Amino acid sequence: MISTNPLRVFVHVAECGNIRDAAERLHRTPSAVSMTLKQLEQDLGAPLFETDRKSLLTRFGRDVLGVAAEMLRAHDRALEHIDDLASGRQGRLHLASVPSVATELFPKLLADFLEARPGLMIELIDADSRGVQALVADGTVDFGVAGPPAPSSGLRFEALFKDPFRLVCRSDHPLAQRKTPLEWSDLADTRIIGNDAASMIAAQEYHVLVAASMLKARSVISLRALVLAGAGVTLLPKLATLSLERDLVALPLADPEAVRTVGVILREGRSTSPVCKAFLKVLADACHIR
Repeated sequence: MISTNPLRVFVHVAECGNIRDAAERLHRTPSAVSMTLKQLEQDLGAPLFETDRKSLLTRFGRDVLGVAAEMLRAHDRALEHIDDLASGRQGRLHLASVPSVATELFPKLLADFLEARPGLMIELIDADSRGVQALVADGTVDFGVAGPPAPSSGLRFEALFKDPFRLVCRSDHPLAQRKTPLEWSDLADTRIIGNDAASMIAAQEYHVLVAASMLKARSVISLRALVLAGAGVTLLPKLATLSLERDLVALPLADPEAVRTVGVILREGRSTSPVCKAFLKVLADACHIR
């Protein structure tokens, strides 16, 4: 088999019309270039040049030049593409995230990430924590950002930040006038709309209140709509309350343990692509600053 190196030497000599100039371009000695050409002609079984001066191609040489030049261009483009993939400048990135991170944290990060990598394709799926974990587990996405999975799930969790819960209610609700953090006892006569994110709150008082309300929703959009309609109040992570509707307010809780831990979810034992590693570093840096 003929490697690309002698073909590249041949193309340069053909373009320069002599060995000396080609040797300078290739940063090699004229004798080394001459020996490479001689070996190439022996391997091909036919002369590429009419004379030893290498100024005139044979008919065979002209045909080989066209094929070799095209092949080398394709070869170089392929190597550049591989280098882009290895450095994370190109490729595909599939990720899933809980809605609050997808809407509040990811837009700016992804926009900046794509600006530096115009050849990259990214697909973002938003789902609740259980949905994100399922997407990572079945390989649909490269990684997810959500709450911690069960220890026996076969998933690896790397914490990014803690996000305290807030009580979300209408601005005309009596609790909206409170100037101090809310105790669980303050919610005794209030219907609390349950949701999966808040189910990780450890306080037993919260779970008793939710069980009594008989109302639960999964999506943040539905929860906000129910609160706006006067169906009750709900608890959402602070990140999910940064862009509330005008008639809604988010109030702090006195319970310091009413927080969620958000982190990266990866499949155990599965390697990550260069582009995935690059974005995970950007994400970790952003959360550290946050």
